[in-house]
Amino acid sequence: MQLRYNFRVYPNADQCTDLARAFGCSRVVYNDALRARETARAEGEAFPKTGELSTRLITQAKGTEERSWLGEVCSVILQQSLRDLDTAYRNFFASLKGKRKGPKVGRPRFKSRKDHRQSIRFTANARWKITDQGKLWLPKVGEVKVKWSRALPSAPSTVTVIKDAAGRYFASFVVETDDTPLRESADDVGIDLGLGHFAVLSDGTKVSNPRFLRRAEKKLRKAQKDLSRKREGSNNRAKARVKVARAHAGVADCRREFHHQLSTTIIRENQAVFVEELCVKGLGRTRLAKSVHDAGWSAFVGMLEYKAQRYGRTFVKVGRFLPSSQTCSVCWVVDGPKPLHVRTWTCSGCATVHDRDVNASRVVLAAGRKLAREREAES
Repeated sequence: MQLRYNFRVYPNADQCTDLARAFGCSRVVYNDALRARETARAEGEAFPKTGELSTRLITQAKGTEERSWLGEVCSVILQQSLRDLDTAYRNFFASLKGKRKGPKVGRPRFKSRKDHRQSIRFTANARWKITDQGKLWLPKVGEVKVKWSRALPSAPSTVTVIKDAAGRYFASFVVETDDTPLRESADDVGIDLGLGHFAVLSDGTKVSNPRFLRRAEKKLRKAQKDLSRKREGSNNRAKARVKVARAHAGVADCRREFHHQLSTTIIRENQAVFVEELCVKGLGRTRLAKSVHDAGWSAFVGMLEYKAQRYGRTFVKVGRFLPSSQTCSVCWVVDGPKPLHVRTWTCSGCATVHDRDVNASRVVLAAGRKLAREREAES
């Protein structure tokens, strides 16, 4: 399995300038290639191949006066920008033909120097390396200080240097990891995701919803007001924009850390994990949209899925049309829909009093076990 490991890096002033130059050159080559292909399409000609674009827009362009500065950066990142454009077109055409799952992908667009998130990618051909002192050496940038939070499980194949909207720099390594099965557990768990509680487990455990965005709203509101009062194009507005971005980045970091800790705990303690598939996109259009996006259910379920695969656990998504809030987990009578304010209800079939969320998680557990047995029998 391939995983990404992200680490914060701290370039000095000169290295920030070098990285800004690299970001700009990569963006220019990408835009030139996009313009060449769109021009060919408009004129009814065949799309130029990547090799042809590389020769014309990188090798030959370095010899011209208007593009001579392309030689000041590592050529590998320029080649990678062409590959990124190829990937964007492949995804676009696959989406048009219905071969790509998920929402429709639009046609590739030009990049702007005003984009707040920028990145460049170094492959093994760039001969980047991690020094004995624990620094990241990048061609034509130098040794950049890295804050290592953990060791890499294997030698990375590529590194992507990212500058986010908050002005922070990160190094993202792609590494190949082996599956490391954990000791088998006798426990299975069904999970009901919600807003009152972030997650309710079938054993009765309730995980409170931290509501990171709601807790930070006062700080975000103040930062956004300060930004709106600054004059367009001024240095003070640029500083205020960074403050807003840092506030949002802090919220996102806290949410991601919460998801990682909870998902790791659940995977370690249970042999099989069953969760109900939710239509987050649809719920994001309702009056609960802010709370739904604040919870981040999709990111959490994604973490459960890849960690289950890595550590030898069973992970099953139960269909979203399962009436988990309407079904009694004792006698399996479907008791009809109930408004959200009803948190406890009595089954009309067996008179059992249910906690709405705990009962739903137990229904998910039973449905997940049945689905897992069916898949095992088919295989």
